[in-house]
Amino acid sequence: MPSLDFIYQEIHWHIDCVGVLYSVLITAVVTTVVKNAVGRPRPDFFWRCFPDGKQLYDQVTGSVICHGEKSFLKDGRKSFPSGHTSWSFAGLGFLSLYLSGKIKVFDRQGHVAKLCIMILPLLIASLVGISRIDNYRHHWEDVFAGGLLGFIIAAVCYLHFFPPPYHHQGCSVFILSNFL
Repeated sequence: MPSLDFIYQEIHWHIDCVGVLYSVLITAVVTTVVKNAVGRPRPDFFWRCFPDGKQLYDQVTGSVICHGEKSFLKDGRKSFPSGHTSWSFAGLGFLSLYLSGKIKVFDRQGHVAKLCIMILPLLIASLVGISRIDNYRHHWEDVFAGGLLGFIIAAVCYLHFFPPPYHHQGCSVFILSNFL
Protein backbone atom coordinates (compact mmCIF):
# COMPACT_ATOMS: atom_id res chain seq x y z
CA MET A 1 0.00 0.00 0.00
CA PRO A 2 1.58 3.33 -1.02
CA SER A 3 2.06 5.86 1.68
CA LEU A 4 -0.13 8.95 1.87
CA ASP A 5 2.90 11.17 1.33
CA PHE A 6 3.79 9.40 -1.94
CA ILE A 7 0.21 9.72 -3.23
CA TYR A 8 0.18 13.39 -2.27
CA GLN A 9 3.46 14.04 -4.13
CA GLU A 10 2.18 12.24 -7.22
CA ILE A 11 -1.09 14.19 -7.21
CA HIS A 12 0.78 17.44 -6.61
CA TRP A 13 3.16 16.81 -9.54
CA HIS A 14 0.25 15.88 -11.79
CA ILE A 15 -1.66 19.05 -10.90
CA ASP A 16 1.44 21.18 -11.53
CA CYS A 17 1.90 19.74 -15.02
CA VAL A 18 -1.78 19.92 -15.90
CA GLY A 19 -1.92 23.53 -14.73
CA VAL A 20 0.95 24.74 -16.88
CA LEU A 21 -0.26 22.75 -19.91
CA TYR A 22 -3.75 24.16 -19.42
CA SER A 23 -2.30 27.66 -19.37
CA VAL A 24 -0.12 27.22 -22.45
CA LEU A 25 -2.75 25.44 -24.54
CA ILE A 26 -5.49 27.97 -23.82
CA THR A 27 -3.03 30.75 -24.65
CA ALA A 28 -2.11 29.04 -27.93
CA VAL A 29 -5.75 28.76 -29.00
CA VAL A 30 -6.65 32.34 -28.05
CA THR A 31 -3.48 33.76 -29.65
CA THR A 32 -4.08 31.88 -32.91
CA VAL A 33 -7.71 32.97 -33.11
CA VAL A 34 -6.82 36.62 -32.45
CA LYS A 35 -3.91 36.53 -34.95
CA ASN A 36 -6.19 35.23 -37.70
CA ALA A 37 -9.00 37.65 -36.83
CA VAL A 38 -6.86 40.81 -36.64
CA GLY A 39 -4.37 40.20 -39.45
CA ARG A 40 -1.99 43.05 -38.58
CA PRO A 41 1.09 43.14 -40.84
CA ARG A 42 4.51 42.48 -39.38
CA PRO A 43 7.15 45.24 -39.46
CA ASP A 44 8.93 43.43 -42.31
CA PHE A 45 5.79 43.07 -44.45
CA PHE A 46 7.15 45.32 -47.22
CA TRP A 47 10.08 42.97 -47.77
CA ARG A 48 7.74 39.99 -47.71
CA CYS A 49 5.58 41.61 -50.37
CA PHE A 50 8.49 42.84 -52.50
CA PRO A 51 11.41 40.44 -51.85
CA ASP A 52 13.57 42.03 -54.55
CA GLY A 53 12.77 45.56 -53.32
CA LYS A 54 11.00 46.52 -56.58
CA GLN A 55 7.35 47.45 -56.79
CA LEU A 56 5.30 46.09 -59.69
CA TYR A 57 2.27 48.02 -60.90
CA ASP A 58 -0.91 46.74 -62.53
CA GLN A 59 -1.14 47.95 -66.15
CA VAL A 60 -4.89 48.62 -65.95
CA THR A 61 -5.49 50.06 -62.48
CA GLY A 62 -2.02 51.33 -61.67
CA SER A 63 -2.11 49.78 -58.19
CA VAL A 64 0.88 48.03 -56.67
CA ILE A 65 1.00 44.23 -57.04
CA CYS A 66 2.42 42.23 -54.16
CA HIS A 67 4.61 39.47 -55.66
CA GLY A 68 5.97 37.60 -52.63
CA GLU A 69 5.30 33.95 -51.77
CA LYS A 70 1.71 33.33 -50.62
CA SER A 71 2.65 31.41 -47.44
CA PHE A 72 5.25 34.03 -46.55
CA LEU A 73 2.66 36.79 -47.03
CA LYS A 74 0.06 34.91 -44.99
CA ASP A 75 2.51 34.66 -42.09
CA GLY A 76 3.32 38.34 -42.57
CA ARG A 77 -0.24 39.21 -41.55
CA LYS A 78 -0.01 37.50 -38.15
CA SER A 79 1.76 40.09 -36.06
CA PHE A 80 -0.84 40.84 -33.38
CA PRO A 81 -0.49 39.51 -30.67
CA SER A 82 2.99 38.07 -30.41
CA GLY A 83 2.70 34.30 -30.14
CA HIS A 84 6.19 33.77 -28.74
CA THR A 85 5.57 36.36 -26.03
CA SER A 86 2.11 35.07 -25.11
CA TRP A 87 3.40 31.50 -24.86
CA SER A 88 6.37 32.64 -22.79
CA PHE A 89 4.24 34.60 -20.37
CA ALA A 90 1.72 31.75 -20.15
CA GLY A 91 4.32 29.16 -19.17
CA LEU A 92 6.80 31.31 -17.28
CA GLY A 93 4.07 33.45 -15.72
CA PHE A 94 2.46 30.28 -14.37
CA LEU A 95 5.88 29.20 -13.08
CA SER A 96 6.36 32.56 -11.40
CA LEU A 97 2.99 32.36 -9.66
CA TYR A 98 3.63 28.74 -8.71
CA LEU A 99 7.03 29.56 -7.22
CA SER A 100 5.63 32.54 -5.34
CA GLY A 101 3.00 30.30 -3.74
CA LYS A 102 5.41 27.45 -3.11
CA ILE A 103 8.19 29.45 -1.44
CA LYS A 104 5.71 31.87 0.18
CA VAL A 105 7.10 35.09 -1.27
CA PHE A 106 4.42 37.20 0.38
CA ASP A 107 4.80 35.85 3.94
CA ARG A 108 6.36 39.14 5.13
CA GLN A 109 9.61 37.49 6.14
CA GLY A 110 11.56 40.06 4.14
CA HIS A 111 13.72 37.76 2.03
CA VAL A 112 14.70 39.50 -1.19
CA ALA A 113 15.98 36.21 -2.61
CA LYS A 114 12.41 34.88 -2.69
CA LEU A 115 11.29 37.89 -4.69
CA CYS A 116 14.20 37.46 -7.12
CA ILE A 117 13.26 33.80 -7.65
CA MET A 118 9.69 34.84 -8.42
CA ILE A 119 10.71 37.63 -10.81
CA LEU A 120 13.30 35.61 -12.78
CA PRO A 121 10.77 33.70 -14.97
CA LEU A 122 8.96 36.97 -15.77
CA LEU A 123 12.28 38.56 -16.72
CA ILE A 124 13.04 35.68 -19.09
CA ALA A 125 9.57 35.98 -20.66
CA SER A 126 10.16 39.73 -21.08
CA LEU A 127 13.46 39.04 -22.83
CA VAL A 128 11.64 36.80 -25.30
CA GLY A 129 9.33 39.72 -26.12
CA ILE A 130 12.22 42.16 -26.43
CA SER A 131 13.99 39.79 -28.81
CA ARG A 132 10.88 39.70 -31.04
CA ILE A 133 10.94 43.49 -31.30
CA ASP A 134 14.71 43.54 -31.82
CA ASN A 135 14.47 40.93 -34.60
CA TYR A 136 11.94 43.16 -36.37
CA ARG A 137 9.22 40.49 -36.19
CA HIS A 138 6.70 42.40 -34.05
CA HIS A 139 5.69 45.90 -33.07
CA TRP A 140 5.96 46.78 -29.38
CA GLU A 141 2.16 46.78 -29.13
CA ASP A 142 2.05 43.16 -30.33
CA VAL A 143 4.55 42.11 -27.69
CA PHE A 144 2.78 44.03 -24.94
CA ALA A 145 -0.60 42.53 -25.85
CA GLY A 146 0.89 39.03 -26.13
CA GLY A 147 2.54 39.33 -22.73
CA LEU A 148 -0.63 40.64 -21.13
CA LEU A 149 -2.73 37.92 -22.75
CA GLY A 150 -0.35 35.16 -21.68
CA PHE A 151 -0.01 36.37 -18.10
CA ILE A 152 -3.76 36.87 -17.61
CA ILE A 153 -4.47 33.35 -18.85
CA ALA A 154 -1.64 32.01 -16.66
CA ALA A 155 -3.10 33.77 -13.61
CA VAL A 156 -6.60 32.44 -14.28
CA CYS A 157 -5.28 28.90 -14.78
CA TYR A 158 -3.10 29.15 -11.68
CA LEU A 159 -6.02 30.31 -9.56
CA HIS A 160 -8.10 27.45 -10.95
CA PHE A 161 -5.73 24.92 -9.35
CA PHE A 162 -4.09 26.80 -6.48
CA PRO A 163 -4.95 29.52 -3.96
CA PRO A 164 -3.59 33.05 -4.49
CA PRO A 165 0.19 33.35 -3.99
CA TYR A 166 -0.34 35.52 -0.93
CA HIS A 167 -2.28 32.73 0.84
CA HIS A 168 -0.76 32.36 4.31
CA GLN A 169 -0.32 28.55 4.16
CA GLY A 170 1.03 28.30 0.63
CA CYS A 171 -0.40 25.92 -1.94
CA SER A 172 0.27 22.53 -0.33
CA VAL A 173 -2.57 22.62 2.23
CA PHE A 174 -5.05 23.64 -0.48
CA ILE A 175 -4.16 20.69 -2.71
CA LEU A 176 -4.17 18.20 0.13
CA SER A 177 -7.60 19.28 1.37
CA ASN A 178 -9.21 19.37 -2.08
CA PHE A 179 -7.87 16.19 -3.65
CA LEU A 180 -7.48 13.66 -0.83
